Amino acid sequence: MSRKSRVKKNIGLTPGTIVYTGNKTIEEINIDVFNYTKTEIEEINLNLIEDSFKHKKNTSVTWININGLNDTEALKNIGLHYSLHPLIMEDIANINQRPKLDEYEEYIFVVFKMLYYDKDKKLKIEHLSLILGDEYVISFQEAEGDVFDTIRERIRNNKGIIRSQGADYLLYALMDAIVDQYFLIIEALGEKIEYLEEQLFNNISAKDLPLEIQNLKKEILKIRRSILPLREVISKLEKINIQITSKTKDYLNDLLDHTLQVLENIEIYREMLWGLTEMYMTNINNKMNEVMKTLTIIATIFIPLTFIAGVYGMNFDHMPELRYKYSYHILWGVMIIIFFGLLYFFKRKKWL
Repeated sequence: MSRKSRVKKNIGLTPGTIVYTGNKTIEEINIDVFNYTKTEIEEINLNLIEDSFKHKKNTSVTWININGLNDTEALKNIGLHYSLHPLIMEDIANINQRPKLDEYEEYIFVVFKMLYYDKDKKLKIEHLSLILGDEYVISFQEAEGDVFDTIRERIRNNKGIIRSQGADYLLYALMDAIVDQYFLIIEALGEKIEYLEEQLFNNISAKDLPLEIQNLKKEILKIRRSILPLREVISKLEKINIQITSKTKDYLNDLLDHTLQVLENIEIYREMLWGLTEMYMTNINNKMNEVMKTLTIIATIFIPLTFIAGVYGMNFDHMPELRYKYSYHILWGVMIIIFFGLLYFFKRKKWL
């Protein structure tokens, strides 16, 4: 099965060219706007990118959430209006960009990966970009649907301290929601590994186990690649003094702890998967050894019997035992005694 390359789309282009490298397309760009203070809130849904421009210089905190990266012209327009660097706009549309943080004089640019499982329990990785400016946050998503519903409810219902804080706290809250989702991913990984362990110990569908373990290894590598750079991103964010207040830095420190906890769990699950692979190979070798032991015992038992049959199967005229009346019965008796004698010997040695 051939796979389309996402890298070729950017090869040879001028730096700063906006090219969407993903495959999630929507017919019409969708924009959600939250404009709030401690006492007031305005929630708007827009379809034209130009309608969001008037919120740039509000005295309140504004969150502009843009769903859809395939409309590169709309992205170009918002980049021009908010004076965003062309390389930032390129990274917003490039879903292969690893998580990172870029600091500019008037704003901060952060790239995250939003992880979730779909209805078929398949891992989905969505590219997410965040821009923190002067009392505004702009988030860029590939398509509708995210992990920010709890943030929206907190803003609508004035729960917690989110509406009494600035845009830097809103940025933290969005990042925290993403990291909280990582814990659900980690929990799902743990359940998958436990299931594989049960299959391995119970020898259920043993033929499919190597493939399942290999697929889970690939899944964990994707998750690790998406989360590992966040340690550096959050650490850099804590050191910024202009756009980030000292109060928000306390929350960012807690967010860093959560990220490290997720990464530690990922490393543990990687080790567990390697252990499952070794355990599977050990079980296969043990089964092979059991088969070889059984065949060896059978061969050992029949060696003396074959020797006796070979001796008395020779066509010599002068073999006294062949003319004895009870030779046949005696020979059978000797062979039976040897057979059961060897079985008894093997059982005493605990080889059977």
